[in-house]
Amino acid sequence: MDDAFKFIISNGGLTAESSYPYTAEDGKCKSRSNSAATIKSYEDVPTNNEGALMAAVARQPVSVAVDGGDMTFQFYKGGVMTGSCGTDLDHGIVAIGYGATSDGTKYWLLKNSWGTTWGENGF
Repeated sequence: MDDAFKFIISNGGLTAESSYPYTAEDGKCKSRSNSAATIKSYEDVPTNNEGALMAAVARQPVSVAVDGGDMTFQFYKGGVMTGSCGTDLDHGIVAIGYGATSDGTKYWLLKNSWGTTWGENGF
């Protein structure tokens, strides 16, 4: 993820997908016409520091790595996911919030790039 952030900074931003759609074809990249999003900097949240992650998520969306190959994660349909988190960190998602259910179960609100068919409309 750090390499992606470095690219965004050095490239002057990212173009919207609607301006540069995925075509599944080999070839040269087109030049970027305008930026849909830019960043000036980034920082890493210390590993296994839930308090630091909560503080960061309270300020802005945060990229996090997860074990995307875990079957529980792949076939998540809704509600609070429980169980093993996995340790093969091979997929990036965005943490956008956190909370607790009425019975006190803590959860993170995550947005996945796999589209609206994953989870509850992509969350």
